[in-house]
Amino acid sequence: MNERATPFHCPYCGDEDLRPEEGGAWLCSSCRRVFSVKLIGLRFPDGAPAAPDATSEG
Repeated sequence: MNERATPFHCPYCGDEDLRPEEGGAWLCSSCRRVFSVKLIGLRFPDGAPAAPDATSEG
């Protein structure tokens, strides 16, 4: 589990009392929902320069 992916509030009720669950999920102590956070990727506006590729030489 990546510690940088820690949510600060529940996406359903907004409460901040979250507890870690198995499998990288989080339990909201207020609404009792269990959820996970997943980064899909990054999207840049059209025409924005892309970051340089670390594997290319130059």
